[in-house]
Amino acid sequence: MAKASPDHQHWFEPIAAHLGSAYLRYSFTKGTRQEVDFLFDALQLRPGQRVLDVGCGPGRHAHELARRGLIVHGIDISERFIELAAADAPDGATFQRLDARDLGFDGEFDAVICLCQGAFGLMTANGDDERVLAAMARALRPGGQLALSAFNAYYAVKYFAAGDNPGATFDAATGVNHEHTEVRNEQGEAKAVDLWTGCYTPRELRVLCRVAGLTVDSISSVEPGGYGWAEPTTETAEFLVIAHRS
Repeated sequence: MAKASPDHQHWFEPIAAHLGSAYLRYSFTKGTRQEVDFLFDALQLRPGQRVLDVGCGPGRHAHELARRGLIVHGIDISERFIELAAADAPDGATFQRLDARDLGFDGEFDAVICLCQGAFGLMTANGDDERVLAAMARALRPGGQLALSAFNAYYAVKYFAAGDNPGATFDAATGVNHEHTEVRNEQGEAKAVDLWTGCYTPRELRVLCRVAGLTVDSISSVEPGGYGWAEPTTETAEFLVIAHRS
């Protein structure tokens, strides 16, 4: 049984509360169907299986998976995103506000997904990488599979550290990218925000997975809406890890 969410607020919650459904206006959210198409094959999903969506946001992946006959439970630290996800959820999709660092599930799911710098990338900028990944691993049944996206540290060094994004600063000591930007809500009102995103190399991701009791099956270079089996490079913003519980 999952534990209740903590009362204290995470730094991302006010940002999500301001964004609301405007989050889905961003271009990186437009490739949901392609991403789910790929994950359906990569994770060998079948209707009736149980999937946990960690850092589900407004529920775009959970909704698409549920429409294909899966039983999906989405969790997010943002109450606003959970409200949006639940408001128009298809049959088979449920949602709950939870902190990914303390999920409380134990062997209940056939697959876990954590995509688009959700709980893993944003939550772990404070150094909670192992804790989040261990919680996701525990949620899987033995042999259950994980799909995890992570921001590419090589890409951050090559482009953000080089000054190609004036609002972003990459900290080589921590592997965290800090971006000062603005976000707009449904009414177009702007809010200045700071974002911190953990960045990773393939080697780091393999080590983190091994410590969590996961065996890595593949690491691919991907872009939002462009999931595939490409070898890791310095030229894509994300890596996609496919792993299974040992």
